[in-house]
Amino acid sequence: MASSREPWLMLRFLLLLGFAVYKTTAFGEVVKASQIEQQQQQLQQEGPPQRHKNAYATMMYMGTPRDYEFYVAIRVMLRSLDKLQVDADLVVIASHDVPRRWVHTMEQEDGARVIRVENVNNPYKNQPNFDRRFLLTLNKLYVWKLVEYERVVMLDADNLFLRKPDELFQCGQFCAAFINPCIFHTGLFVVQPSMEVFNDMLHQLEIGKHNPDGADQGFISSYFPDLLDMPMFHPPLNGTTVNGSYRLPLGYQMDATYYYLRLRWNVPCGPNSVITFPGALWLKPWYWWSWPVLPLGIQWHEQRRQNMGYGAETTMALIQCIVFGGIIAVTRLARPNISKLCYRRTEKNVSVIQAGLKMLAVWSILAAYIIPFIIIPCTIHPLLGWGLYLLGSFALCTIAINAFMLPTLPVLTPCLGIFGVLLVMAFPFYSNGIIRALSIFGYAFCAAPFLWVSVVKIMASLQASLERENFFPRLGESSPPSGFNKLY
Repeated sequence: MASSREPWLMLRFLLLLGFAVYKTTAFGEVVKASQIEQQQQQLQQEGPPQRHKNAYATMMYMGTPRDYEFYVAIRVMLRSLDKLQVDADLVVIASHDVPRRWVHTMEQEDGARVIRVENVNNPYKNQPNFDRRFLLTLNKLYVWKLVEYERVVMLDADNLFLRKPDELFQCGQFCAAFINPCIFHTGLFVVQPSMEVFNDMLHQLEIGKHNPDGADQGFISSYFPDLLDMPMFHPPLNGTTVNGSYRLPLGYQMDATYYYLRLRWNVPCGPNSVITFPGALWLKPWYWWSWPVLPLGIQWHEQRRQNMGYGAETTMALIQCIVFGGIIAVTRLARPNISKLCYRRTEKNVSVIQAGLKMLAVWSILAAYIIPFIIIPCTIHPLLGWGLYLLGSFALCTIAINAFMLPTLPVLTPCLGIFGVLLVMAFPFYSNGIIRALSIFGYAFCAAPFLWVSVVKIMASLQASLERENFFPRLGESSPPSGFNKLY
């Protein structure tokens, strides 16, 4: 009787471990924040009073699956600007649905002035090929409403500052950098706030001004169509402010993709001040998997480590590490019981069961490499993130190895391959990005045969066990010898 209960006790323990993993993901932070927001109904319209004549501003709104990640990115940017001792206020233009807890944190811990606004209605949301993640980016137009400041530098959250760029406040009524030969980038631009311009922009939205992408980038580019013909901005040495519109030197918006070609900066146009990451959304620098896939990702995380730390993520990572360790221990101790639980059978439909077991084995191995990637906190440090991923993959692979009596090394071959490619990508002495890319391709070419051999061995081992009916102890028959399911 006691032995029959052991599999169910083991299953209960695994379910509890899985529940603990779910509760320690980054999504819990968002849920907690929304609950606190419901308890605090009173919303503050503006943050601390104005302290400087100029400001660095960014915006924040809710409604995307990545709200928490952008919240972390904004906080890191605010902390980095504060550490550079910029002579300006730090302003966050936040929609009313931003959790009150986040607003309080940015005001009290990051020194920001948070201004609450209504979301700007996007009239382009129904146009063809509109990307829904840009639905609320027109909130950026509120920067023209900050008329208490002489100049405002508007920023996206993915800017990485290398130096203090306060000379931008000497620029004119509108200044932006061209990272594309014909279209300037709205990830950083300088404005002289004006209610007249703000109201006219709202009017242009109402009448449906042409906007190629339906977002802030397309609308602001259409509103200032002649910027390409404007002169380059060079800050006056006497500190005075210029008038008019200017193009900013590329050094104020250095596209990270320029770096990946040479693995060093070579931007002679203006001081190398700000790095921007306008590429694929899932390769933004705050994600733990961004490095060493993208070499610059570690620089962003270094700024975060110095300015804000990883308090919440480290706690969650420690809990998940304990959970993964528990999975390894339980699957090793309960090795025979897993087989007994999984492979009871009836006399009917043996071929169907065999095919189902093959599919289940393959999907269990795939899940072992996918699930850790999903549940690890997205904004954790890359070194900790990759270490936790490899540990989690190993832990979940042990379930598949023991449940289906698979050979250990072939199942773990992808894990070893991932570790190897990380070492190849992280190698710090490549002369340029082309050599780095060729090295990664060469490694993948050499590793592919090993991966194929491991798949063949897994399928052959599974087929051999099925043909011997090792997975099908008949009900009422004695169980296999104690050493039957051992891996070694």
